Amino acid sequence: MPTAADRDGHDDEAIQLVAIEDDRVLGTCRLLVRGPVGLLGRMAVEAEHRRRGIGAALLAAVNAAAAAEGVERIRLNAQLSARSVYERAGYEPEGWEFLDQGIEHVTMERRLA
Repeated sequence: MPTAADRDGHDDEAIQLVAIEDDRVLGTCRLLVRGPVGLLGRMAVEAEHRRRGIGAALLAAVNAAAAAEGVERIRLNAQLSARSVYERAGYEPEGWEFLDQGIEHVTMERRLA
């Protein structure tokens, strides 16, 4: 995805989560809190470090951070290629698939306990 699409001016108000190993960033995501809804975005894990549980650990940390902020549910737009990562973490698809920046996505949501 083009980096210009990531510049939306909301980074300063977001909760930023970063996975670091040996001083190297391996993964990241951010959470925007909008009342009872958390908007998860910018989720990325370095390709050579995928399938190590880094994404699952980031999602668990997002859940904890969101719950601490009073968030009741988390929504995200998942690339279809990563859909199963979110499904394993308890996210469910909402609505139809759509294109964003030429990449197929689906909106997903997870309610927090």
